[in-house]
Amino acid sequence: MNANFIVNMVIRMVMRKVMRGGMNAGISAASKRFGRGRADNSAQDQDGQGPSTGPDSKTSEKRARQAMRVNRRFGKF
Repeated sequence: MNANFIVNMVIRMVMRKVMRGGMNAGISAASKRFGRGRADNSAQDQDGQGPSTGPDSKTSEKRARQAMRVNRRFGKF
């Protein structure tokens, strides 16, 4: 192995990690923006009340985001 091969290999490894981090950040930002903003204003139940905003909905939102992150990580393999 020569130095050029090793340098290229290291640069590829670093660039993969940087690109993966950027993609994850972009997907997370998009899921926060589009997942929450529009649904809260327009979604209403049959009885005229808006969506629930209690502690259960916040924990379920958190779990849903966590599940999306895990699925993205497993999708890379």
